[in-house]
Amino acid sequence: MEWRDEGIILGTRKHGETSAILEVLTRAHGRHLGLVRGGRSRKQQPVLQPGNRVDLLWRARLDEHLGTFQAEAIEMNAARLMDSAVAVYGLQTMAAHLRLLPERDAHEGLYETLAVMIVHLDDADIAGELVARFELLVLDELGFGLDLSQCAATGTRQDLAYVSPKSGRAVSREAGLPWRDRMLALPAFLQRGSGLRADAADVDDALRLTGFFFNRHVYEPRGIEPPDARTGFLAALRKHHARGKAIAGEDAAREILT
Repeated sequence: MEWRDEGIILGTRKHGETSAILEVLTRAHGRHLGLVRGGRSRKQQPVLQPGNRVDLLWRARLDEHLGTFQAEAIEMNAARLMDSAVAVYGLQTMAAHLRLLPERDAHEGLYETLAVMIVHLDDADIAGELVARFELLVLDELGFGLDLSQCAATGTRQDLAYVSPKSGRAVSREAGLPWRDRMLALPAFLQRGSGLRADAADVDDALRLTGFFFNRHVYEPRGIEPPDARTGFLAALRKHHARGKAIAGEDAAREILT
């Protein structure tokens, strides 16, 4: 058996003295693993790095076998991403989320989204927004999607400010006001078609929202811990935002003095 597809590399691990097992998210064949013979060679190692987009040929005697990959580079993104801690942890976080899905199940929407995100993931100013949106999409693919389209209490689509921790549905500011201390904040940028950008507080709220539902519906029922990479991603984001705030403060002080 064989097929050809394009994929984005999620990770590799050593196999024997010279080979590697490659993990990719493919467009038509989902998350897939395969053996790359000579994958630890000087020629292959730069290609088989997380974030790179590759053309793949998979072969196996039977469909259920691990099989072998031949991989050729399409886009070499890894070197660019490795210069940013936010990008490295962000990619590792998304890979961990993808491992929650059944292997070899096609998720073309996730593939297309990941491909777009990798182009921008090293821009720390928008990486938090991107990962939050990706997490919402993964929750949806897992069957635990949030309904952020209208108020669960009144049906209005205006001024949605909260998400019910019980139902995962949006609630308007007015309807949720009496229970606001029990609600999760809904950043405006997450609402479809808003066209809004997020500040650091919005990103924190968005990732707190998605993290809550990952814990409730995925990690706790499966008896697993959240990925360490997500903790690293949050820390890298906060460091970036703190640095940006400090620079802004210095610029403001300089303007006053001049």
